[in-house]
Amino acid sequence: MKVKSKVARATVAIAALLIFGSAFAQTDGVSWGDLSDGQREVLGQFEGGWDTLPAERRERLSKGAERWAGMSRDERRSARDRFRSWQDLPADRRDQIRERAQLFKDLSPEEQDRIRQNYRDYRKMNRDRRQQLRDRFKRMTPEQRQHLRDRLSTRPRPRGRD
Repeated sequence: MKVKSKVARATVAIAALLIFGSAFAQTDGVSWGDLSDGQREVLGQFEGGWDTLPAERRERLSKGAERWAGMSRDERRSARDRFRSWQDLPADRRDQIRERAQLFKDLSPEEQDRIRQNYRDYRKMNRDRRQQLRDRFKRMTPEQRQHLRDRLSTRPRPRGRD
């Protein structure tokens, strides 16, 4: 179960990077000459057609190459594994993850923080308790699930939580 949750988290992280990365795109994009030596090394396969790529894609690629160049060997191996897991997902599952990432992005910062905190709380629970909650949620009707979501979204959060 632990491996599945890591794959799911990695998948969401990759989807978020792909989706949110476009928010930082510049209108003119990045020219090949603007790239650092490390970025050019990582992106060498794109050199010939770099200027024909859309500006948004050049920006995403340059930021990704910058991150890649700054990673350790273990971080790169982990990133490759996560990307392989992402590629192995069926297209409809990747689409679903992209849609959910966009929904999350559209939420207020407060709502995003609430969801992150709920996830941290969930991860702190022992495995049996998490399984009990999943089983209980699966047995709920769609109306019961919506009622639970509504109730949780309006409840006050206890102080002192990080």
